[in-house]
Amino acid sequence: MNRTSFLFCSAVVGVSLLVAALAFPFASLSAQALTASKTPTFAEEVADVDLGEFGMVAVSDLIAYYIENPPEPEVTGAGAPKRAQHFGGC
Repeated sequence: MNRTSFLFCSAVVGVSLLVAALAFPFASLSAQALTASKTPTFAEEVADVDLGEFGMVAVSDLIAYYIENPPEPEVTGAGAPKRAQHFGGC
């Protein structure tokens, strides 16, 4: 490896580390937000969710509905319905 390539690679790595060190404080969570994210919240304490045409629904109702009506497993094989073809590919 010649000297110019080595200097270029070293400079790029150095600049990348400098940018990462300068950007880290903007990307990290504050101590208060980190503590809040580790504290569990009961479903009754979470605000209602707006489901558009269904209106405002409580999170506890959504959990109860999911438990009573779990999603059906995906059917594979000969009996599986054909998937819609998008963009002529998959």
